Amino acid sequence: MINLKIFICLLLLFPVTVTRGITFSGGFDRTAFYNVLAANDMDAINTQITIVKVCTLNEKEAYEGVLFMKKAGLVTKTKEKLSLFKTGRLKLEAAINKDKENAEYRFLRLIIQEHAPKLVDYRNNIENDAAAIRSNFKSLPQAVQQAITDYSKKSRVLKPL
Repeated sequence: MINLKIFICLLLLFPVTVTRGITFSGGFDRTAFYNVLAANDMDAINTQITIVKVCTLNEKEAYEGVLFMKKAGLVTKTKEKLSLFKTGRLKLEAAINKDKENAEYRFLRLIIQEHAPKLVDYRNNIENDAAAIRSNFKSLPQAVQQAITDYSKKSRVLKPL
């Protein structure tokens, strides 16, 4: 009888543990994400990709896409560069198409577009994205606002806010 009580208690506790894990978002931290984007550390990018892949955030596709494009800038093989960039671009653009008003997605795209080589032809939305970021800045989460503020210090189009 005691074993049955323990078993029932474990069954009742297990779903709570799983639910807490999901709401915790698999360890994702926006500040850490933006710090990785600002650095040129392949190991940190790979770690962040792993974290994003297992999290349950709505922004998962955009985050993963921008990490792939950032990684493309660090690998040496041309074929791998193009493959990573294309994969990332498709993911980020899909996320933007699902939520065109999302200023964080537009910020992610702006970061990549300002640094993308002309060869990949990914610079068409820089001004529009900068305008969307400026007009929605105050509605973004604090971690994103800080990332924008930091990035604007070195951006050509996004002046300090």
